[in-house]
Amino acid sequence: MIPRRTLLKSGAAAALGGSALTGFAQQSVTLKFHTFMAPQSNVWLSMHKPWMDKVEKDSGGRIKFEAYPAMQLGGTPVQLYDQAKDGVVDVVWTLPGNTAGRFPRVEVFELPFMMTNAEATSKAYWEYVQTVAADEFKDTQVIALQVHGPGVIHTADKPVKSVNDMRGLKVRAPTRQVTKLVAALGATPVGMPLPQIPDALSKGTINGCVIPWEVVPSVKVNELTKYHAEFDPAGGSLYTTTFVMAMNKAKYDSLPPDLKKVIDANSGMATSAWLGKTQQGNDPVGRKSASERGNNIFTVSAAEAQEFRRRSRTIEAEWVEDMNKRGFDGRKLLDTARGLIDKHTKSTKA
Repeated sequence: MIPRRTLLKSGAAAALGGSALTGFAQQSVTLKFHTFMAPQSNVWLSMHKPWMDKVEKDSGGRIKFEAYPAMQLGGTPVQLYDQAKDGVVDVVWTLPGNTAGRFPRVEVFELPFMMTNAEATSKAYWEYVQTVAADEFKDTQVIALQVHGPGVIHTADKPVKSVNDMRGLKVRAPTRQVTKLVAALGATPVGMPLPQIPDALSKGTINGCVIPWEVVPSVKVNELTKYHAEFDPAGGSLYTTTFVMAMNKAKYDSLPPDLKKVIDANSGMATSAWLGKTQQGNDPVGRKSASERGNNIFTVSAAEAQEFRRRSRTIEAEWVEDMNKRGFDGRKLLDTARGLIDKHTKSTKA
């Protein structure tokens, strides 16, 4: 004879129906993805959308995205990280450097002449955060950490062929360390988010900006400037900028285990490296947009780059001192970042 309690349990299960249990197992979720990048930008089209498409596909359509470029959900680029932290949105892609000094240890990758190529440096950035700065982004679930390709100097009316040519220029810079770099080179730095560049250039508020080639067309820098100074890779890369793709922690924690695995499989070092490589891979397209207009592109030789290095050397020492004051071992952090970049550059094809 079957116990009454067992009959009740089996009856309840039958009443609920297999579909209810299956429905729970097949729980779906819609995530809001928010960024400042324009919908026509290379970053949006070749990085953000493909990443979202892959997550949707890997989840069998159970993770869906509502995609919002160009700050379409409101707020400013500076507020993006907190939008993810506070659950205003679910996933963001932004610059840690938008909030000066808030994520100080990752600024090491933005120091002058640190980066090699974006793929290797992005791998180093991911490993660095996991090993020596794990609490830097503790308020969110970090999906990826990456950098863009080598920074380029773009000017409206005056070519930059040497450090001395920077004197007297008002130049937009993206982050605290790059602002210091611009000042060390003799220009007047002007901090502003990327979307403000076209208006500032057209009004003469700035004479130029430092951005990688790939983003040039989306902010019309190919149209609003005539001169571009890039650096011969043999002499090192002038600078790069760090980015973070982060998810609201509570939203991540609320996912069923199998959907967490989908997010995890599209996070980490490999995803960071892919984002960095893809972003730098769009540099030739941006460069072509300037050359096709007949703009003047000057390549700073390895020898000429030495003067840029010399002028910017104090920034590194200042960062180490700043880290020491914050209770970190600045020299150790710098050496760790350099060692990781070197390691991943040797194992990664540029």
